[in-house]
Amino acid sequence: MIKLKTIAASAAALTLVASSAMAADKVLRIQSVLSTSADEVVMLREFGKDVAALTGGSLTVEVLPAGAVVGPRDIMDAVDAGLVEGGFAWTHYWGGKHVAANLFGAPVAGAGVGLDNIAFLSWFQYGGGKELYDRLWKEMGVNVKGFMLQPVGPEALGWFPKPIKSMDDFRKLRFRAPPGMVGAAYAEIGVPAVAMGGGDILPALEKGTIDAAEWCCPKPDSVFGFQKVLKHYYLQGLHQVVVNADMYVNLDFYNSLSTIEKKAIEVAANASLSKSMSYRIYENGKALKDLTDNHGVILEDTPADYFTEYMAAAKKSLQAAADSNKFFAEVWQSQKDFADTVVPFWAGAQASNAGLGRAHAETLK
Repeated sequence: MIKLKTIAASAAALTLVASSAMAADKVLRIQSVLSTSADEVVMLREFGKDVAALTGGSLTVEVLPAGAVVGPRDIMDAVDAGLVEGGFAWTHYWGGKHVAANLFGAPVAGAGVGLDNIAFLSWFQYGGGKELYDRLWKEMGVNVKGFMLQPVGPEALGWFPKPIKSMDDFRKLRFRAPPGMVGAAYAEIGVPAVAMGGGDILPALEKGTIDAAEWCCPKPDSVFGFQKVLKHYYLQGLHQVVVNADMYVNLDFYNSLSTIEKKAIEVAANASLSKSMSYRIYENGKALKDLTDNHGVILEDTPADYFTEYMAAAKKSLQAAADSNKFFAEVWQSQKDFADTVVPFWAGAQASNAGLGRAHAETLK
């Protein structure tokens, strides 16, 4: 009798194990373009935890570091081909596949119409942006379902060896800038822009290959160690006011998911938009305080002529792309129409918020 009970208990245990294995047999492997220590990966794992919780473990997320399956620049092709179920990068990385990717990943100078990162999310979620984003992948010709996860901007103008009083000072410096439309706008206004990966910037500064640089924001900038070489830091830049890190899922894998699993990804992605922004404000605030308090970094104000010159160059670049690509023109027109309604309100409200913040910041000096 005892033996029968033992066998029955063992069988029940095996059934539970088998059931658990079946329930958790769907794994979404996401290869990032970044190392596992990056803030973006920290928040990507948070997204994965939410997906697992919402699905009761039937769908889990495994984050793979850069280079785990393919090189960073091959991630989209790997997801398209099903070599890995998911990828994580900034969508403007794929501007070479379709120029409109720039308007979702990093619309230069706020799409030239004054969209900041929060206004951009309003356009994306309620102003028709999501529908256009869903069309991007077919326009790009890839077998992919995309999810916007992490607003990264606004990015700092960057790091300089000495104060710049005008664009004439800026133009004398070899400047690390992002590739694509953002870097092209710098070249248009006469700044010698050099594109390179984040890990290559500090060595290039130390060797004198470049004189000044931008990467992102106080936290990731300080992790790369730019403060070891340069001390003059400018927070106000136009080049990447809006930057978004996204997840790409192989469409066949996505279609194999249950309705609940698909909804879980959608809900977790929407939560990630808010959580990532909140996380970054705090992390960048702590990093900036450390830079100025402990590393001799001096905060500077960006010259006024930068804004007028860069905005003009950005609009010229945007118009050229719209003239040459129908889908780009459609997306940009949607952003412009949205901005005509929203920016007068939001810019006015943000001006008072900025004044409020500056008033407090002045008391800390």
